[in-house]
Amino acid sequence: MPAGDARSASTSLPRSLRDTTPAGSDPLDGTRPSGQDGEMIGDAPTNERRLEEGIHTDPGPLTYAEYLHLDEILGAQHPRSRPVHHDELLFIIQHQTTELWLKLMLHELVSARDGFRTDAVPLALKRLARVKHIQHTLSEQWSVLATLTPSEYLEFRDFLASSSGFQSYQYRAVEFILGNKNADMLAVFADDQPAEAMLTALLESPTLYDEFLRHLARQGFPVPDSVLSRDVSEPYRQHDELLETFKIIYSEPQRHWSAYETCEELIDVEDNFQQWRFRHLKVVERTIGHKVGTGGSSGVDFLHAALDLTFFPELYAVRTILEPPAHR
Repeated sequence: MPAGDARSASTSLPRSLRDTTPAGSDPLDGTRPSGQDGEMIGDAPTNERRLEEGIHTDPGPLTYAEYLHLDEILGAQHPRSRPVHHDELLFIIQHQTTELWLKLMLHELVSARDGFRTDAVPLALKRLARVKHIQHTLSEQWSVLATLTPSEYLEFRDFLASSSGFQSYQYRAVEFILGNKNADMLAVFADDQPAEAMLTALLESPTLYDEFLRHLARQGFPVPDSVLSRDVSEPYRQHDELLETFKIIYSEPQRHWSAYETCEELIDVEDNFQQWRFRHLKVVERTIGHKVGTGGSSGVDFLHAALDLTFFPELYAVRTILEPPAHR
């Protein structure tokens, strides 16, 4: 082949081949070294990544599987359907991973509450930022369970007996620390002493919002004594006298930036929580319609009622009374 024709043939090769051609070699002569990742043998990639010399191939003092207790985690899926139905594994893993994320969310919310209690607002906001990412992950997970059709679910639903997500004590713990407290819920966990103890402690302690309001009072904002001394074991309910406090903050955000930013972060958390509730409702509706839940609830109607619950009512209500700067 004339030299000019050889150059034309080389430049017409795919970029992946041209870019990996060593200087002075002929990409068409069929001879290529087999050294590093991405190199070619003949006209085909090796499709192999070689281990680096420093990588540990012996078990060592601690392995990945040991650190994560993978034998326990990956061995914790026990389908109950007989014969075992293919889709029950999806159902189990969906709920197990949800519980793991709820554990982390509760861990972060407790730390955020402690941050407000000690006036460490930057720390609290850092924790809430992570909570929001966890919430997005939890909401996205519903799209996986939504691939379970009604016909597939009915193949194993009866094997669930009376077990239900209604009995998730970690979900109730998250609701409690955010303000949706309900002492009657403790009866559901009367036979689970650790769960009952956790919920009792959260029932009797201030919520995330309680500690934020106490922080505002320490910063000089007018927070009524009736709010600061409320019975924290009761669900949080709107205090109209607090609206003026938040009106001060929202009317001059630059002056009260820390409080203003925190209010909006709390709104994000509640908004995300409501989106999770709604996705839950819609997945249940598309899977079982309006059947009674396995735990005995009314199912979709019971989940729909949760959309009326709110954690931080004044932060929404204040928006109604805000005025443009020219009218203040």
